[in-house]
Amino acid sequence: MAVLGPNRYGKAETRVVRVTRHGDAHRIKDLTVSTALSGDMTEVHLTGDNSAVLPTDTQKNTVFAFAKKQGVGASEDFALLLARHFVDSQPAIHHARVAIEEHAWERNGAFGHSFVRCGREVRTCVAHHDGTSSWVVSGLRDLVVLNTTNSEFWGFAKDEYTTLPETRDRVLATAVDAAWRHADVSQDCSHDWDKTYENARGALLAAFADTYSLSLQQTLYAMGTRVLAECPGVCEVRLSLPNKHHFLVDLAPFGLDNDGEVFFAADRPYGLIEGAVLREDAPGAGPAWE
Repeated sequence: MAVLGPNRYGKAETRVVRVTRHGDAHRIKDLTVSTALSGDMTEVHLTGDNSAVLPTDTQKNTVFAFAKKQGVGASEDFALLLARHFVDSQPAIHHARVAIEEHAWERNGAFGHSFVRCGREVRTCVAHHDGTSSWVVSGLRDLVVLNTTNSEFWGFAKDEYTTLPETRDRVLATAVDAAWRHADVSQDCSHDWDKTYENARGALLAAFADTYSLSLQQTLYAMGTRVLAECPGVCEVRLSLPNKHHFLVDLAPFGLDNDGEVFFAADRPYGLIEGAVLREDAPGAGPAWE
């Protein structure tokens, strides 16, 4: 016998660009929006009865329509708006997940209508709504950082396959993937999502820069702790830090010394350090991380 397990469906990676025009000073919001709906979907799987299915094409169209009717402010507000709409408007839908990646643009000089794509990290958020409660996880991806010193790695376990030498001074580099869970996302709770994002981003950068690192794990904990300190509404931080290895190049064959000046930046394989930092009184996560 087979039974239907957890399932959801939706429209992945809808690209929507919303231009807001205030005279000659325009503003751009460039988003990739993914929706996923779940609920009373047994019959469509077992018999092909589509009566409970809101087409994924409709979900895509809703993203575009809401971008026009509601505008696009903070990504978190737009994600919650969509998630609540799908659950509240469709009796068969009991849970909605909306994930957004935001692609940043900056003004091209003094021209109000001209923009340059930023080389910054990608801002992210995921919103869930089940008809009663909401959850939001904000974050960023590919925040590339590097320290040229103040990092060591030694005293590690060794066996017959260990060839890595210990070091008291190394380049430490990573591309930060970070996500932080908001403690209260009730409809009567106001949020300045943009301010929290900038505070969290600043905390990550500051902790990476001023932590004398004996391991990337130690740096991860310092970064998560700093976000919790700077963002009172955040209750949990999850980090994924690939170790972007920089190996000192042997220049002896060319009669040259290399006193920590020339490195080979290896892209793979790489160490991957992951972890979470939570407040002691953090509420249950529910489906927030799903």
